[in-house]
Amino acid sequence: MIFRVARLTCVFVICAVHLAQAQLWPSEPIALADGRVTVSGDITAGYGREDPGFFNYTDYEHSALRLFRVDVAAAVKAGPHFTLLGEIRTENLGAVQPYALFLRIRPWTTRDFDIQVGRVPPTFGAFARRTYANDNPLIGYPLGYQYLTTLRPDAVPASADELLAKRGGGWLVHYTVGDQSFGPGVPLVSAFRWDTGVQAHATVGILSVAAAVTAGTVSNPLFTDDNHGRQIATRAELRPVVGLIVGTSFARGPFVSQSAAEAAVGDAHVPDFTQTAWGADTEYSRNHYLLRFEAIVSRWVLPNEPVPAPLVALQVPLTAVSLSTEGRYKLRPDFYIAARYDRLGFSDETAAGGTLPWDAVVNRVEVGGGYSIQRNLLLKASFQYDRRDGGRLQPVAHLPAVQLVFWF
Repeated sequence: MIFRVARLTCVFVICAVHLAQAQLWPSEPIALADGRVTVSGDITAGYGREDPGFFNYTDYEHSALRLFRVDVAAAVKAGPHFTLLGEIRTENLGAVQPYALFLRIRPWTTRDFDIQVGRVPPTFGAFARRTYANDNPLIGYPLGYQYLTTLRPDAVPASADELLAKRGGGWLVHYTVGDQSFGPGVPLVSAFRWDTGVQAHATVGILSVAAAVTAGTVSNPLFTDDNHGRQIATRAELRPVVGLIVGTSFARGPFVSQSAAEAAVGDAHVPDFTQTAWGADTEYSRNHYLLRFEAIVSRWVLPNEPVPAPLVALQVPLTAVSLSTEGRYKLRPDFYIAARYDRLGFSDETAAGGTLPWDAVVNRVEVGGGYSIQRNLLLKASFQYDRRDGGRLQPVAHLPAVQLVFWF
């Protein structure tokens, strides 16, 4: 798989540069049927050094630095009130996934209000709403949206001792309660899967608000629920002056699957073991520079049944905090430099062996830049430094990478 991604990346880079010079690729969305149908897409090809610490592993079990991704999206307008939107995606030439498919309803054409039904864009957070490669000034993703913690919705630790024994191993984790197979954990918020449900959005002056009822949670979006629950998510954005956006988000929903909850507490009465997330973000752009900051706090409530000594029962809730700040500066219209700092921290958990954060704390610094070969063809390069305070895998990684992005 690694060599196939490398070959695809090289071929794509050579072909893209050659065709860009010849101006043979489309530069705008393709319009059909007198503009009632539009087709757009993007192709991303990236290749970086092998990541021995699995710092960039995603919930699709790919490295974010070694990714060949193709997206194709379409919008079909059925009059002034209805639009059907869909998107399909494939990564590293794997299965084609339905990334988005929803109906947008505008009850009033004179008001900025719409209702979306189906697999809809994320409601929570700022970065989750701009995850396409041309919106990301670097190649990696913020830790809160990509790094896999040791929590799983379908399997839970029987004790605090078992949880702490898994620190830093979120890329492949196993617990004794629930699903007995090995599998990846979840990030605080998934940047790679959209929600399924109903979403409403409205803008009045400088204020935009959105609310949604969807399946799964922000860390584990689902097509159909596995625990008879629904997530409620809200977001508000304020644009008080030109170039400034201030946002806040909230989400809450049942996290642990029905089967895992029953395995932990029995099937007589299964309470809601929830994930609750709060977010705050700011973006400011002016002239040649762009600054962004985002904070996410997530709390999971898991089963904490009594355990025999000397083991210690799980203390809940489990809290994680993600902080991310990034900046971009354009040296020329076709060339920019960028940097991002991330930190992912966890609340303490006490077991027989002592007190530690329930997962290993992670820090990341990424610097790089981008060069626009043409308006819709961007070449990026970055260097990423990752450090993890604990776990069995390599604690430090130095990861250079390159990426080419084409979109229309």
